[in-house]
Amino acid sequence: MALPLPSLEPQQQQQQTTTNREIQEIDIFHRFDVVSDSSDHHYLHINNNNEKNSGSKKTKGEGDSFTNISSGASKKIMQEWKILEKHLPDSIYVRVYENRIDLLRAVIIGAAGTPYHDGLYFFDIAFSPDYPVQPPLVYYRSFGLRINPNLYANGRVCLSLLNTWPGKKKEKWNSSESTVLQVLVSLQALVLNEKPYYNEPGSGVLPGRAIWEKKSNAYSENVFFLSCKTMLFLLRRPPKNFEGFVASHFREKASVILSACNAYINGQVRVGLYRNDGSCSSCKSSSPVHVSEKFKGLMGQLYPQLVSAFKRNGASLGDFLEQLKQPVEKKTLSFKWKTVRMFFGKLKKVLGLKKENSSGKSGVEGKGS
Repeated sequence: MALPLPSLEPQQQQQQTTTNREIQEIDIFHRFDVVSDSSDHHYLHINNNNEKNSGSKKTKGEGDSFTNISSGASKKIMQEWKILEKHLPDSIYVRVYENRIDLLRAVIIGAAGTPYHDGLYFFDIAFSPDYPVQPPLVYYRSFGLRINPNLYANGRVCLSLLNTWPGKKKEKWNSSESTVLQVLVSLQALVLNEKPYYNEPGSGVLPGRAIWEKKSNAYSENVFFLSCKTMLFLLRRPPKNFEGFVASHFREKASVILSACNAYINGQVRVGLYRNDGSCSSCKSSSPVHVSEKFKGLMGQLYPQLVSAFKRNGASLGDFLEQLKQPVEKKTLSFKWKTVRMFFGKLKKVLGLKKENSSGKSGVEGKGS
C-alpha cells in the first residue's frame, strides 16, 4: 500500500548575491524536505516486529519500508513530518525518506555562545513499529569522537526524553504529547549547551565553584578542538543528501571559525564566547583569559589542517594563513621548549644537582652541607 506524503509548502528562496552553484546549495536547501536515498542511514537495516514474527526475509540493503505497520503509526509519523516542516527553528535541518518513512536525519548547527558554535552535528533517527508508544531511536554521527557527556563516541545519545537516561516522569517520553521536534530542540538546548561539562552527573555539586569552573573551561577547550576535528571529517565525508549544505556552510563560516581559533589560542576570549558575526565581547580586554598549554598545542597542530580543508572547499580566506598560522606556531614552539626545560629541571632534582649559586658555579649537594 502506497503511503501518501504530506503536501509540502514551497519555501521562499533567500535573496543573496551568490553564484549559481551557491544558490543551488544554500537558497533552495529547505529546512525540511523529502528525499529518496537512505543508503548511509545508521538504522537502514533495522527490522520491525512484524518481520520478526512473520519470518519474512529482506533483500540485502532493502531495509524495512514500514508498509506493514498499523495505520495509526503511519498517520503519527505523517503528523510528525508536518510539525517539523512548519516549526523547525532556523538552526535545524531535517530530511525524511519517501521509501522509508520510519527513518529521519537531522543536522543541528551549533549555537553562538557555546563551544559548539558554527559546527554541524548530525543525528540519524528511526521510528519503532509501535510509534509513538516507544520513543524514536537516535544515533549521533560522532566519527568516533566524544564531544559531550550525553553523546558517546559509539553514537549513543543519553537523554531523558528518549528514555535512555534517568529523569523525572515529566522529562520522559510521553506517547500522547512528545514529538521528534521536542527531541531535536532538547538536543540543541540541553545537550549542545554553553557549559557541557556540567551535563556529567556529579559535576559541580561539591563546594568549590572556582575549581569546577576551571574544569568546565578545560572541558570546553577539548570540546571545541573535537568539534573542529568533526568539521574535517564532515568535509571529507558528508552525509548523503547534505553534501551541498555541508560545503556551503563551511564556505560561509570558515573565516569566523578560523578567527575564533586564533582568539582562543591567544587568550583574547574564553572558548565558546566568540560571536558568529566575527566579534567577541572581551577581545579587547586588558587581562587575557587563561588558556591551557594542551589546548594551544592541539590547536596549533589542527589549525593548518582547517585552513587547508576550508581552502579546498572553496572558502575565501584572504591571507588567513599568514595572519593566524604564525602566532600559533610560536606558541606551539614555546610549549615544546617549556616541556623540555621542565623535564631537565625534574631530572636535576632527582640527581641532586644544585642550581647555579651567586658566584655562577654549580656543584652537587652534599648531605652534610
